[in-house]
Amino acid sequence: SRLPHRSACTVGPASIRSAKGKGMSSSSSAAEQHGHHAVGGRELVPLAALIKEESRTERHAVTRSRICAREDGGVGGEVGEAETRRPLLRYGCAAQSKKGEDFFLLRTDCARPSTSSSSSTTSHPPTFAVFAVLDGHNGDAAAIYTRDNLLNHVLSAMPQGLSREEWLHSLPRALVAGFVKTDKEFQTKGQTSGTTATFAIIDGWTITVASVGDSRCILDAQGGAVSLLTVDHRLEENVEERERVTASGGEVGRLSVVGGAEIGPLRCWPGGLCLSRSIGDIDVGEFIVPVPYVKQVKVLL
Repeated sequence: SRLPHRSACTVGPASIRSAKGKGMSSSSSAAEQHGHHAVGGRELVPLAALIKEESRTERHAVTRSRICAREDGGVGGEVGEAETRRPLLRYGCAAQSKKGEDFFLLRTDCARPSTSSSSSTTSHPPTFAVFAVLDGHNGDAAAIYTRDNLLNHVLSAMPQGLSREEWLHSLPRALVAGFVKTDKEFQTKGQTSGTTATFAIIDGWTITVASVGDSRCILDAQGGAVSLLTVDHRLEENVEERERVTASGGEVGRLSVVGGAEIGPLRCWPGGLCLSRSIGDIDVGEFIVPVPYVKQVKVLL
């Protein structure tokens, strides 16, 4: 039976934690770039406007820091991004894996190449953090390969010489390309295992999440507002994914037992996978796709 465990990654302004979670029922495969939205009773400004405002504020903060240093008689050293404005990340991981197929990726020191005027004068290169949950099934090969290669594939899909604004704007498309390349390369190995993948990149106060499968990422913001940054690609709950699979020629149904009774969750046949999107799963046909749902949000202070 290909019924993968269900994992989750929770993201907050100052904390990352992992836990088990339940499913959701909608799906998309592109970054949401709409107008104003109301979440948790608060109106959200379009992402592009927020990124532009943040960059301008950071430049002003750098200028004020330099002026204060001169007034205080300080010498030496250029002042980069205001350190007090960057989020403090506290993180950890915990798991209850019975089959040894679940893996995590925790990195807080990934270098982001940049040519922007505000970052080119800093004494330390700009960095971003990556947190990922990989819930494997039918073996651990897909989860391990994704853990070891997905980040490199995402970065290789990014154009060179980008400013921070351009970097953030390009992330959603690069994440989609990275997921697809990871799946394509893994399938050449002939392994039949598969994995969910929830991949969160935190750059300053901007969080970009890409996911396939049902490993959740939850934003727990100040004021008690809780938002899902992923959707679950489970055929049992996701009507849109059921329609996509059947429209592509796949069959969705439950496991049949002796006597004609049907048991268990809805699955895609052939293969019997209860997920509609994953990395790997070469033996379940072209109906299971690696194209992720991508969401990018700005944490408001």
